[in-house]
Amino acid sequence: MAIPILDIHTHTIASGHATTSTITDMAKTAKDNGLELLGISDHGPATLHGGAASYFRNLAYAPKKRFAIDILYGVEANILDDKGTLDLDNSILDRLDFVIASMHSPHYKSGNIAENTATYIEVIKRPNIHIIGHCDDVNYPVDYHALIKAAIEYQVLLEINESSLRPDGYRGDTRSNALMILNLCKHYKHPLLLSSDSHGTSHIGDFTYALELLKLADIPDTLVLNYSPKALLAFLNKK
Repeated sequence: MAIPILDIHTHTIASGHATTSTITDMAKTAKDNGLELLGISDHGPATLHGGAASYFRNLAYAPKKRFAIDILYGVEANILDDKGTLDLDNSILDRLDFVIASMHSPHYKSGNIAENTATYIEVIKRPNIHIIGHCDDVNYPVDYHALIKAAIEYQVLLEINESSLRPDGYRGDTRSNALMILNLCKHYKHPLLLSSDSHGTSHIGDFTYALELLKLADIPDTLVLNYSPKALLAFLNKK
């Protein structure tokens, strides 16, 4: 099994909770941890004390390299309703390097399997969405077969979220959902992304539990974008 050298679902002090780490702190830790590429994806403005629209707008002018590693600037946008509305305008989303869209309980009330799946698919259809965040969450049940087919059609990634899998995770027992995602990606040969979801520097590049599941599901290295910045960028640039 190869060694992951990139992590693009991470949060700084701009996310408004759980950390005081700056982008500089994150980049230095990523370098120290052996990464070649780091993504910053702070929470959108609907999150309490999350990044304001002006913060994400100004990321277009932020340095693309820090401590000799490449930096991508994105957002973990909040899904707000069943129409797939997000908490940032397209004028901002279109200028970011990548967009993760996620369901969070303060902003989206879970429906049944059909309703949650339909909402995710509406989001997936948006041309500026690259990744669906932590769709392993047991609080938001979905039809993974329908989800992977939409992800393939619209070239969107379903992440395997390390934070969900950790013993202190708060999304319930997500292992079976994560394994379902992995096995469907393997069956359809669709790329996948491991995400630390690190809030601050403590878990940057840490995929301990995700890698255990990759081994269990016998996922080929060629499907895991964390092993190749070039492969990840090629996928993101398709959008």
